[in-house]
Amino acid sequence: MSSIGFVGLGIMGGPMAGHLVKAGHDVTGYDHSDAAVERLTAAGGIAGTNAVETVRGKDIVITMLPQDEHVESVFADVLEHAAPGTLYIDFSTITPRTSEWTATEGAKKGLRVLDAPVSGGEPGAVNGTLSIMVGGAREDFDSAREVFEAVGKTIALVGPNGAGQVVKAANQLVVGGTYALVAEAILLMENLGANAEAGLDVLAGGLAGSKILELKRKSMLERSFQPGFRIDLHHKDMGIILAAARQAEVAIPIGALTAQLIAAARAMGHGSLDHSALLLVTEALSGKGQA
Repeated sequence: MSSIGFVGLGIMGGPMAGHLVKAGHDVTGYDHSDAAVERLTAAGGIAGTNAVETVRGKDIVITMLPQDEHVESVFADVLEHAAPGTLYIDFSTITPRTSEWTATEGAKKGLRVLDAPVSGGEPGAVNGTLSIMVGGAREDFDSAREVFEAVGKTIALVGPNGAGQVVKAANQLVVGGTYALVAEAILLMENLGANAEAGLDVLAGGLAGSKILELKRKSMLERSFQPGFRIDLHHKDMGIILAAARQAEVAIPIGALTAQLIAAARAMGHGSLDHSALLLVTEALSGKGQA
């Protein structure tokens, strides 16, 4: 089993670090939240007092952080304090350019670098069933398999460094667009006299079925938006998607509209809610709800 330094023990990172402890790894974790660190130590992990202590001398260093600048800050500590040969896995969702930068700079120091963003939200993190899309070298991917299998169920090497982030952008594009359409379907049924609950059950079993309908149709009907993945974070992701589309010179008109709907949700004060709260934007546009 490996010694692991894990930086970022939030909604997603905390459960993931816990799974690695259960798998038998020696996990030292650090987060700005003392409560998050305490949860890891209660699960058998070790408390890191700062990022430097957490990454120094470890076989594997993992980050699960909100944005590019957070990854860049911690990776500076990795570059300075991790030994050559250390495997660095970034589970964060950031821009492909930043992941490519970590790989380039890491190689100069003899580090092995993988970008490995995940999908599945808090339930996937808690249950260890995340989908993991990995960018990097095959040999490094193979070396990280025990880590990936401890936290995820669907695991794939999707290309060189940065490719994991590209696939994650595509994932968030589909997820955001699906939430927007499910929201419209709910309002359509509710306001034309159909039983929306029964209707969504039928949709979930047919060609319109999706993981979103499987997991979120009940909570959306109840207008319960306890965050599994916050609007604020999906807003950040849509920025990555739009930038990637511009770089690729690919038109994404539905994606651009979805980005505007998510931006509207944030402007309406719903940034801390689950991204299924796009339903509130659709209601407001229809004059059915309150902004």
